[in-house]
Amino acid sequence: MSSVTSSSPTADVPPPPPIPPPPETAQTPETKTQTQTQTRPVRIAILLNSYRSLFLPAIRASYERTIGAVAPDAQLAFYEPANHWNTAGAFPDPAFFDLVVVGGGNVDPRKSHPWILDVHAFIRRLVARFPEKKVLGICWGHQTIARVFGGRVVDAEYPEMGVATINLTEAGRQFFPSAASLGSFKLQQHHRREVALAPPSGFVALAQANQCLVSESNTILTFQGHPEKDAETARLRLHDAARWYGLRYGGIGEDGGGGDGGDGGLDEKAWARIEAMIMEEHDGPDVWRRILEWVWEPPVKGTGTGTGTGAGVDGDRLSRM
Repeated sequence: MSSVTSSSPTADVPPPPPIPPPPETAQTPETKTQTQTQTRPVRIAILLNSYRSLFLPAIRASYERTIGAVAPDAQLAFYEPANHWNTAGAFPDPAFFDLVVVGGGNVDPRKSHPWILDVHAFIRRLVARFPEKKVLGICWGHQTIARVFGGRVVDAEYPEMGVATINLTEAGRQFFPSAASLGSFKLQQHHRREVALAPPSGFVALAQANQCLVSESNTILTFQGHPEKDAETARLRLHDAARWYGLRYGGIGEDGGGGDGGDGGLDEKAWARIEAMIMEEHDGPDVWRRILEWVWEPPVKGTGTGTGTGAGVDGDRLSRM
């Protein structure tokens, strides 16, 4: 697997070679998908939306490990719109990629910082100019895509950290066949905001509580959880539990002050529980396999994404093709 951090996407990632057309006879959508997959490695552009974060190298490495584990020949290019928002290389040229990932971030997605508005504009241009391009939203990207298409993001009543179970809807069972019998899968979670209201039209909930959405066009897929995050990376943000849950550790609270009496021991147990949740097994590899299969699936024609059409959804069209 190869990866680059791009300041000039056209220079670092040349356009992919043309895909030879499959034979005219005996070709189904499934066999065309297999032909595309075998022809060349998948090309993925990843937007890292963390502002001046010291963890960006670790986040990149986590994408490389988790995607590389299921697609060793995948070609990744990383972009940082939060840190290079006013430069020519802040965003990828979608024409060069099979999948554009709008990844996690460390800033409230409801803010109107110039770089956040640029991300919104990029998503709108991407969908308008490349209507068949596959787009994946993760955590901050999930929330941001929901906002762009009319959804609502709110503070979560209880922030989530560590591996958690995502319960699937009926459409989700069809979309994720490997999880259909259990009706759920597990992913790392790390968020204190959530999508309270999904976009009013053009999207289908694949999981309860808007934890996973797919567009009716089968071109946009979003997760609140983190398929790209392994325990090694998740542990780097364990300290967020102090701010999120008001925990103290060793007599030191989130404000740096001393503990009150014997609270330190109780908080040590809470820290241990959170760390144990981070270290739990999860289904990130299976989810990535499904994502990379979905990349090659054809779009569903005659649907609108976020256009306010209010078109109905046929669950069979969202099943694995």
